[in-house]
Amino acid sequence: MQGLPSPPTGFAVKKSKILSQLAVPDATYTDLSPKGSVDEGIRHLIAEINAVEGLVTTSSCAGRVSVFVEGRKTAGSDEGGEAQLAGVGGKGGGGNWLFVSHDPVEENDVWIRGLEFADEANVSAGSAGRRLIHFKFEPMILHILTASPSHAQLVLGCALQAGFRESGAVNLIASRDEPVMPMVAVRSMGLTLESLIGQQVGEDRQQLVSVQHLRTLMSVANERFFENTKRIARFQQALSAATQPPPVKKNAEGQAWEDAAARRERKRAEGLRRKAEMQKDKPSPIEDTDEPVATDSLPL
Repeated sequence: MQGLPSPPTGFAVKKSKILSQLAVPDATYTDLSPKGSVDEGIRHLIAEINAVEGLVTTSSCAGRVSVFVEGRKTAGSDEGGEAQLAGVGGKGGGGNWLFVSHDPVEENDVWIRGLEFADEANVSAGSAGRRLIHFKFEPMILHILTASPSHAQLVLGCALQAGFRESGAVNLIASRDEPVMPMVAVRSMGLTLESLIGQQVGEDRQQLVSVQHLRTLMSVANERFFENTKRIARFQQALSAATQPPPVKKNAEGQAWEDAAARRERKRAEGLRRKAEMQKDKPSPIEDTDEPVATDSLPL
């Protein structure tokens, strides 16, 4: 990557620590995701990014479809005295996953039966104490620590070119302790799909939409998995091209191209080398001396 600054020492230390964690065997590696490991679908991308000087991934998700129960209301209250929902719309505060897949799902009713919805006749009309059940598709998201704003700009350019149009960077201001090392998020929220499909009251999960609606949601999610995969491939290709050294220019004879100044210097060096070789091969002349030449003679 010509023109980019060398990574600072602080970045090298952070990258080394992150890579040592990723090097842990799959059987013992865990993270905060429900899957607990690096997604198989982007392992090659992660490895390629981490092989680039000045870049290292800090978290990743190849994309997933999920069903989850959001968090319950807590006993705490805000200044107005109204009860608050812990992790609004999220899984904190007692929320939990009901279904997760990082790959397209076979379009049958197996995943629906796994949600264990109660009979539709028992759906509660009230909202007291209920927790909503969400269906959600999320495309790939990567967080990449970069060594400089120039590195961040390169990654962002590749992400936008590939269709991850909601990508961005944070930590753009240097601190007293270390130089700027932006964190880039590669993401495409335009592919996100979310729908409320049920509620949980006590221990009962109640279905609020038809089975056909659930089938349609999964069909759309599978289509978005396909588009997500295409965008990942475009991003990987763009980043690979941007981080490779520029190709060697060649002339009409298939030799490395050189500008006029380089050609003159090469020709001059070749001329001096040939001259030196000619001087070396030229025979040395007989040297003249003032001493008489000894000859054999007979006495008279």
